[in-house]
Amino acid sequence: MKVIATNIGKPTTILWNGKEELTGIYKYPTEEAIVLGGTDVENDTVIDRKHHGGPNKACYLFSADQYPYWKGKYPHLDWNWGMFGENLTVKGLDETKLCIGDIYRMGSALVQVSQPREPCYKLGIRFGTQEILRQYIDHGHPGTYVRILEAGKVNENDSLTLVEKSENPLTVQQFYQLIYAKYKDPNIVKLAIENKALPEYKRERLKKYL
Repeated sequence: MKVIATNIGKPTTILWNGKEELTGIYKYPTEEAIVLGGTDVENDTVIDRKHHGGPNKACYLFSADQYPYWKGKYPHLDWNWGMFGENLTVKGLDETKLCIGDIYRMGSALVQVSQPREPCYKLGIRFGTQEILRQYIDHGHPGTYVRILEAGKVNENDSLTLVEKSENPLTVQQFYQLIYAKYKDPNIVKLAIENKALPEYKRERLKKYL
C-alpha cells in the first residue's frame, strides 16, 4: 500500500435542513506532509467531535482504487483526491484483506486499524445527493479509520508497512457489512465482540445478537 495523497480540510459552511453548519469533509490534497497526533491530524478541520476525530478515529484512509468506480457514477463532479473526506488516499488499500487491529508503520507514524467509516449526510452534501449514502453502504468499500500508536509525519508516496497482524481475523469489510446487516451472523458477531481493537461501545452493542 502506498500513500497517493495527503489531504487537509478547512471549515466549510453548508446548508442542512434550512440551517447553516460547518464541516471539515471538504478536504483537498496538500503538498506537505500531514502530522498524525494522538486524536487527529494536525491543522485539519474536525467540527463534530462527537462523531469525528478522537483516539478511535484519529485519521481516515480511503482507497485510491475505488475512485474509478465512483467517477463512473458521478462523472459531473469536480474530482480530486480527498473527495470522500479522507486524510490519506491510499493505493492498494483493500478492506477485504485489512483486519481490525492490524498495525502499520506509515511514514514515521505507527497506526492501528480501528473501524470502517460509516457515512453521514455530509458525504451526501459533498456529492450533491443523499442517494450516495445507500450506494456507499452497498458498495462495501468504506475505507478505514486508524488510531495513532506513535505520532509522526506521513508524506505522499510513503508506504504502509505491516508491523503486526491482528490475531483476530475480522476484516474491515466484514465488520462494515455486519453493522448494516438485518441478520447478524453470530460467528461474525462473536469475532467482533472478541476484537479488542474495536471501540468498546461498538462491541457492547453487539452482545444482544448472541
